Amino acid sequence: MSKQNFKVGILLITLGIPAFVFLFLKFFGKNKFDLPYYFPKLNESGEVMISDGDTVFSQIPRFVLLNQDSLQYESVKDTSQIKVVNFFFSRCGTICPVTNKNINRLSERFRDKSVKFISISVDPKFDRPWILQKYKNTFLYRNKNWELLTGDKKYIYELAIKDFKLPVSDASEYDPNIKDTDETFIHSEKFLLLDNKGFVRGIYDGTNEPDVERLSVEIKVLLTQN
Repeated sequence: MSKQNFKVGILLITLGIPAFVFLFLKFFGKNKFDLPYYFPKLNESGEVMISDGDTVFSQIPRFVLLNQDSLQYESVKDTSQIKVVNFFFSRCGTICPVTNKNINRLSERFRDKSVKFISISVDPKFDRPWILQKYKNTFLYRNKNWELLTGDKKYIYELAIKDFKLPVSDASEYDPNIKDTDETFIHSEKFLLLDNKGFVRGIYDGTNEPDVERLSVEIKVLLTQN
C-alpha cells in the first residue's frame, strides 16, 4: 500500500468514527434525566410507606378556588401537563414582587406549552378577585397560563400546610399588635413543580435566579416525559 493510500485510509477512518458514534447514539443511545419525587407518604407510625418495593409518594389532591376573573378554578379540570405553584399576597412588599416577577417571566417563556402557573393568596380576605386582576395587570400580562387564586382562608392554609408542605401563618391571630402587613402574613418563597399526576417533582427558591433557571430547565425535562 502506498503512503498516499495509507493516509487516505487513516483520514476516512478519522472522519468516519465521529459519524458512527453520532449514528449509534442517535438510534441506540438513551439520554434520560429523571426528576426526583418529593414528600413520601408516612404510615401511622411515621414510617415511609412502601408498595411493591417502591416508596409511595403524596399527590396534591383536588382543590377548588376562585381566580382573578371570579371564575371557579378546579385543579382536576386543569388539563395542563405541568403546574408550577407558589403562595403570595398582593400587599406583600418583600419577596412577592420578586417571586411573581419570576413567575410572570416563566409563564411568558412557556406560554405555548401545556404549563400552568398558579399563585395562591395567603391574604384572601383582602385579595378578592378584582384585586388579583388588578395585581396581575401590573405585570402587563394577558396570557391565560397564569392563574391568581383566592378563596376561604382556612381552606387555603390547610392546603398549603397539609398538602403542599409549605409554611403559612397569619401572625395577627397570635399578636394583635402587629400592624405591618409584611410581618402579618408569613409564607414560603418556594415554587413547587407538579407533574400531570399531581406529584411534586421539584422545589425551588423563587427569589434565587439560578434556582428559577433550574426550574425552567426541569420544566422542559418534564414536558418530554409526561
